[in-house]
Amino acid sequence: MPIQLKTAVTLMAIISLLLSFRLQASGNRVDKVYHPYVMPQETEVELRSIAQFDKNPSLDNQQTNRAGLGYSFIENVFTEAYLIGKNTPNDDFDLDAIELEAKVQLTEQGEYDEDWGLLFEYSKGFGTTINRFSSGLLVDKEMGRWTGALNLFLKYEWGKGFKNEFDNSLTSQLRYRYSRLFEPAVEFYQSQNTTAIGPAIMGNIRFAHAKKLHWETGLIFGLRASTPDQTLRLLLEYEF
Repeated sequence: MPIQLKTAVTLMAIISLLLSFRLQASGNRVDKVYHPYVMPQETEVELRSIAQFDKNPSLDNQQTNRAGLGYSFIENVFTEAYLIGKNTPNDDFDLDAIELEAKVQLTEQGEYDEDWGLLFEYSKGFGTTINRFSSGLLVDKEMGRWTGALNLFLKYEWGKGFKNEFDNSLTSQLRYRYSRLFEPAVEFYQSQNTTAIGPAIMGNIRFAHAKKLHWETGLIFGLRASTPDQTLRLLLEYEF
């Protein structure tokens, strides 16, 4: 069997296994698409915003914002800490949680047909006893000027007075590297309450001394009633 066909069969098996688990947790899973790469001794400041809109008032006009600071203390490992805030339909803003994240690059870029990595996240809510831990498999594949990305996550939530539960999700992105400044993409998100697809664009602005501003924006459309009709995602990363 050709290597590329073996890879496709393996990925399909992983996806089927993930989707066979019983999904329980709720919430909109549209968010950042992760890639498995780590730059040694890189510092990153990240701002991320997710806003959702829907004709259902319970899903409409909600926004989640993240401010993160990260650094690769260890080769092939990047760590980042986030403060997470949320806006409600009543325009109230609350500092919701703190999140710690570690990304591990497993293979060198171009070493194999696919590039592999892992992601681990832990978050703790402010004013609540809810804890969340997730682990994810990150896969990128180059196909000429196209890049395919796949994120597979398994999450667990627990806390006093809270029903402990597992959740899993799938995120994928197909990106065309038109130029360093402009890369169009299409993204797909799947979990218990989220089935969504939509376009995104992104790019990099490079400065002197290995400094870079990475930007992304996407408009993702829900494909079922439990998913917001539209989710707007914005991301800025300043790397130095």
